[in-house]
Amino acid sequence: MTLPRSTLDALTARLEAAAQGRKPPVERWNPSHRGQIDMRIARDGRWFHEGGEIKRQALVALFASILRRDEDAHWLVTPAEMLRITVDDTPFLAVDIEVAGAGASQQILLKTNVGDWVPVDAAHPLRARDDEAGGGVLHLVRGQLWARLDRPTYYHLASLAEPTEPFFITSGGLRFPLLPGAKPEPLAP
Repeated sequence: MTLPRSTLDALTARLEAAAQGRKPPVERWNPSHRGQIDMRIARDGRWFHEGGEIKRQALVALFASILRRDEDAHWLVTPAEMLRITVDDTPFLAVDIEVAGAGASQQILLKTNVGDWVPVDAAHPLRARDDEAGGGVLHLVRGQLWARLDRPTYYHLASLAEPTEPFFITSGGLRFPLLPGAKPEPLAP
């Protein structure tokens, strides 16, 4: 499917906004026109359109900036339309980590494969899963969009874990579990 000129113009405007650090308010957009596009995000974070890989990182970042999840479906959303896409697992990967502070004041930031740095905190929690999708640890990026931690990032995060059972890491004033079955907890005063 070739994108219509109006969609390309809207996407170009979004790319320019993203380059200036602004995120589109996709959660507030509810266009009546809905459809589907042959676009897929693979488990390894690569984006495909009509079977071909999208190799331009700026274009991937643009599409990621207008991505939203509703009703167990992933959508590319503009003010004019919503296009359903396929996501094999999670739409993002956490591929890098930065740590500031220590103990109760420790703050962890995770970088996604599209270049966004997102804190680990109450608004962006970690969730350990043990399911048919392969387990691992997920990080909430925004809305209902999650990032799966890649192996090096997970091991770096695990090296920060407290030596308790289950394993927890501290960030943003909370303790987050790295194993399924436990829930985030506030730090003891």
